[in-house]
Parts: sequence; structure tokens; C-alpha cells
Amino acid sequence: MRTLFVALLIVIISCKEQAPTEIKVWEEQASNIEIIRDDYGVPHIYGKTDADAVFGLLYAQCEDDFNRVEQNYIWATGRLAEIEGEDALYSDLRAKLFMTEEIAKANYEKSPEWLKELCDAFADGINYYLHTHPEVKPRLLTRFEPWMPMYFSEGSIGGDIERISTRKIKAFYESGMELPELELLKEKEEKEMAEPQGSNGIAISGDLTQSGNAMLLINPHTSFYFRGEVHVVSEEGLNAYGAVTWGQFFVYQGFNEKTGWMHTSTYTDVMDEFKEAVVKNDGNLFYKYGEELRAIDSTAVVLSYKTENGLMTKTFPMYSTHHGPITHSVNGQWTASAMMWEPVKALEQSYIRTKQDGYQGFREMMDIRTNSSNNTVYADAEGNIAYFHGNFVPKRDVSFNYSQPVDGSNPKTDWQGLHEVDENILVLNPENGWIQNCNSTPYTSALEYSPKKEDYPYYMSRDQENFRGIHAIELLKDRTGYSLDSLIQLAHDPYLPAFEALIPGLIRAFDKTPTLKLKEPIELLRNWDFKTSKESIAMTLAHYYGTQSYLQAERPSGLYSMELVKFWGGKSSDSEKLSLFQETIDKLITDFGTWKMPWGEVNRYQRLNGDIRQPFDDSKPSIPIGFASGRWGALAAYGARYTNEGAKKMYGTRGNSFVAAVEFGDRVKAKTILAGGQSGDPESSHFNDQIQKYADVNWKDVPYYKEDVLKRAIKTYHPGEKR
Repeated sequence: MRTLFVALLIVIISCKEQAPTEIKVWEEQASNIEIIRDDYGVPHIYGKTDADAVFGLLYAQCEDDFNRVEQNYIWATGRLAEIEGEDALYSDLRAKLFMTEEIAKANYEKSPEWLKELCDAFADGINYYLHTHPEVKPRLLTRFEPWMPMYFSEGSIGGDIERISTRKIKAFYESGMELPELELLKEKEEKEMAEPQGSNGIAISGDLTQSGNAMLLINPHTSFYFRGEVHVVSEEGLNAYGAVTWGQFFVYQGFNEKTGWMHTSTYTDVMDEFKEAVVKNDGNLFYKYGEELRAIDSTAVVLSYKTENGLMTKTFPMYSTHHGPITHSVNGQWTASAMMWEPVKALEQSYIRTKQDGYQGFREMMDIRTNSSNNTVYADAEGNIAYFHGNFVPKRDVSFNYSQPVDGSNPKTDWQGLHEVDENILVLNPENGWIQNCNSTPYTSALEYSPKKEDYPYYMSRDQENFRGIHAIELLKDRTGYSLDSLIQLAHDPYLPAFEALIPGLIRAFDKTPTLKLKEPIELLRNWDFKTSKESIAMTLAHYYGTQSYLQAERPSGLYSMELVKFWGGKSSDSEKLSLFQETIDKLITDFGTWKMPWGEVNRYQRLNGDIRQPFDDSKPSIPIGFASGRWGALAAYGARYTNEGAKKMYGTRGNSFVAAVEFGDRVKAKTILAGGQSGDPESSHFNDQIQKYADVNWKDVPYYKEDVLKRAIKTYHPGEKR
């Protein structure tokens, strides 16, 4: 008994000693790190080593918005239902199908030492923040672990995995069935109605700029407050500035002194579905593959979910083949989803990218080939501009149609390794002097110097244009003399090409059968120049009419978004056009008492609290915004949520969030803006301090060099010190 008591005492003493030891390590590392907050609250983090810089970066992110840091890891690690309830179970199951804690730990253990050190610093920075801020109460994650970054699919939270339908997973793992046709249709309509996701990237050669230096427009379209603005520096060569997704330990969209990188969502086919021929033998599951039967991997996972009575659990089977996890059923066949899942290499690539000093190194970094869901628009101080359409591109047998699920029992449908970067769609220093990608076809990225569709396998890219791409091309053609300010103005050009395709058809329909009730609003549209502004009533009419068309107009099969708008503007019936326009007028009168609503009175910005899903209230302060949805071709995209409980006006939720314009040369220059501000705390002076500049297109100068940072410094401290 005495022996047992002594053993227990030793364990207790060792545990007590361990915690202070860990805290002492944190404190020692914090002393190597300096955080300088500038006049907009942007953290400039300086560390002796890269690991120091990462520690400080995560600490600073937690200061700005711990809520979003935690949320991203709750989602990524498959524990969302523990805080949101049963409806989130299938998001959690999707995460577990691709990554379990055991696999994440194994990936961490096999990482190179330098990456392990960064992952350790990631966890230590967050845990030190929680230790020094006991008033912060996490909703779920009270301790962060160094294996957690392995849950990132390819560097950016979300990415490929979000394209896998949780509704289909639910249908399969609850009943073994396919999603009903009505549900499939509902899911399709919701996707079509959602604000288009994506981004704009524009690179300008020095031949076209006033300074002779290359320029880059970094214009991601994300949900507001999805990324913060940071500057992270070490004595080991790191000096990156830009946007970081909450919880990441590297700058995802940004620049250093010599290179800049902008990611746009790609149409490269990087995910495929394989229908498996499943058979049961002696109670065990197998799938056919060529002439053999292979065992289906089968495990069980227990997921917890929140209820009024506390946490409950539900157990799910999880099935997978060599193609990937079984995610749904197609025509009665179990179907596996294949996607890039190389977390170690993906994190390596995402971090290495931030430290390149020229095109050669950047190009070599792309050989890692794990940047799967994005294109990259690039510029550098050497004067190079470039465009990589995709990066992770599996080789396939082109005799199969991979836009549809393929026969997984046929070995010929398997991926056959990856295409080399030089085999992918690539543009380097085109003679026209500019490159653009707005999530549209790469075959118009550089006018006549663009890649040619016939030179590539069909799965490399869809050949589809969108209104933002059309808009960008028209603005860039035959233009020279760029400055940072003129590039910013180009990125906010008010013309909306979708309405030039949509509205004239409505006017023609009215002219054939005019009515007194519609005459005045039609005349406003007839005299409109298709440009958005806060003062424009025509803009309000056009937006509401276009939205009604998406909700109710005839939808011929096989037409993608831009073609649909052109159809509604041309070949759809005149009666439908006029009926939808009448409904538009009626809705405006019902909601506001008049249809004569200036766009800025309807299209607003409001940020009431730090919630991840923002509430909106017409009775509370908001400001007018003159920008428009990217659906209509606005480069400065401003998308709203249309289901605002208790609110009639539209409030922005996504689009231009963090945006930057960068000029390279002997010294890098940049201007940036954030929707709202750097902090997620409503009590902070940096919660909304950039929004008026955002609305007025008055971007802030970036203090990149230390001497400039010090001139703008408001607060300098080490992690753990009171701000």
C-alpha cells in the first residue's frame, strides 16, 4: 500500500512540475518575439527564428479573433456537432472520412524536423495565449496540439473537401440510399443562388507601368472576416505580408520583398468519383477491381453532438477503397471520392512559397504539386509575371468522362500519377504585358498569348467564361501607365457587363407591350449606363430583377451561369421577362414602400458583433456601399445574404474582404484594405475602422520595412505582456 502511495505521489509531483516547465518554455520563446501593432491594428511580428515568428503569429491571431481560430479547428477536426448540434454531424463525418486524429498524429510524426518545429510553435502560440488570457473561455478546444494543422486539406481551410456534399453523406450513411431527386435539385438551386465564390488575380508587366516595375492585384473573394492581415518576419529569411486564414501559420495570399502570389479558385479537375462494385462474402465487404476482389476498409467512428440534455453520441461506419472514402451512392452503387490529401507536403508547399525570392525558386516550389484547389497569379521584382492554372493535376485516360462518376472496377480509370508542372497550363511573361484570372477560362488569360485549349487534356480546365473575366479583359486591353492607385481604380470599375446582356431584352419586351405601371422604371433602365453607384435607382432595379430571374426564370438544361443570363436577356419569353419585372417592382414596394430606392439605401454594410454568422437589423447603424455582386461582373465583388431574419435591406457578407495592390522594384510598395477591420472584438477600435475607407476606395499604405512600421507603431510588446 505504501509503495502504491509513493508511486502516486511521484506522479502528482511530476505533473505539477511539468506545467511550470512548459510555461517557462513558452515565456522564454515569447521573449524572442516582438509584436508591433500599427495604426490599423495590423500585427507586425518579428522573431529570431521561423518558429518564433509562427508562435507570435498565432498568438496575435488569437488576440484579434480567437473565436474564428477555434471555429476553424472545431470544423476541420470534425467536432462541429459538439457545439452546433445534430445537424452538423455529417460535416464531422465528412472530416473523419478523410482524416482521423490517429492519421493526423502519424503525419505530424513523419514531417521533416523544420515543419514539426513550426507545428509545435503553432500549438504553443495558441496555448500560451490561452494561458495568459484566462478570461477567454473556449467553446470546445481548451488545448491545441501540433498535429492539428494536418487537417488542412491543402493549406487553406475548406478547399476541396467542402465540395463533397454532406447531404449525400447523410443519405448514404443513414440509410444506404441516394439523395432523392428533389433534394439534388434543391442542392443545385442553392448553389446557383449562392453568391459566386472565387477571386480575381491580375499581374501587370513593368512595360505597362509608370515605374517600370511589375504589379500584382491580390483580390480574393471570401466571406467577410475570413482572413486577417498580418506581417511576419524572422531572422531566417521570412518577411511575408498579406492575408492569413485564422489558425494558419503562413501567409496564404500575399507578398514578400521579391515575390507576390494570388490564388483564385480553379476549374482544373482535381476530384473524381469512382463507382465501386461491392459484394458481400461471408459477412465481409469486398469491391471488384479488375480480376480481383479487394477488401473494403471498414472502421467505426463515434461522434458526439450537442442536445438540450447534454452531449449524445452516434456511431457511424466508415468505408473506403484505394480510390478514397465512400461518400455516397450513384445509381445504387457505392461511390468513393478521390481528392488530393497530402497534408505534410501541402503544408510544406504553403510555407515554402512565402520565402521565395524570384521566379526560379517559386517555380521549383510548385513542383511539390499539392496546391490543388487553386490557380496562382504571380509577379516579382525581377519583372516576371506568371499564371499557373492548377498545380495538383492527376493524369487520366481521356477515353473516360471524369466529369461523371467512372467505373472504379476498371483499373484503367485509376489516376496515373500527377502531371508535371510544365505539362499543366502555364503562362509566363506574355507579350501583351498582363495576365488575368477571375475564376474563368485560362484560355483568355492573356488575350492572343493565352494557352490553347487543344494543347491540353479536356480535364485541365472547363472552357467557361464569366462576366468578371469579360470585364477584366475589356479594362486591361490597350492600357498602359499603371500606378498602384490606377490599378486599384481599375479593380473597382463600376461597369456591370451582365446587365448589358440582361436588361436590353427586358426593354424590348416592354416596347412590344408597354404598360403605364412599368413605364417609369423601364425608362430609368433604358437610360442607364450599366454602372453601379450608391445613388443609382436603376442599379437597384437591375439587381432585384436579375435575382428574380435566378429564382424563377426558365432554366434550359446545360447552360452555366453566364449563358443563363444571356438566355434570359434574349431567348426567354417576353411575358416571363415582364412578369418577373413586375414582381421586382412589387417586392420593392412591399419591402420599402417605393420602388425608387437608390442602391446605397438597399445595399449596406453592417457589423454588430463578433459572431461568425452575423445578425442584421435595419433599425441599427449601417453604411451604404456602391459595389455590386460578382455575379453581374463586378470585380470589386460585394455579395449579400438574402435570408436576413427581420431585415429587408441587403447586407454584405462576402466578396472583397482582404485586398492588396503590390508594386515590386528595389523596394516593395503596397496598399491594402479590409472589410471592417483587423479585430473581431466589438470593443476594439479596429473592429470597423477600415470600412469607410473600404467603401470610399481609399486604401491604406502598407508599412513593410521596419523603419516604416516604427513610424506607424501604436503598441510594441512581447507575447504575454499586457497590450
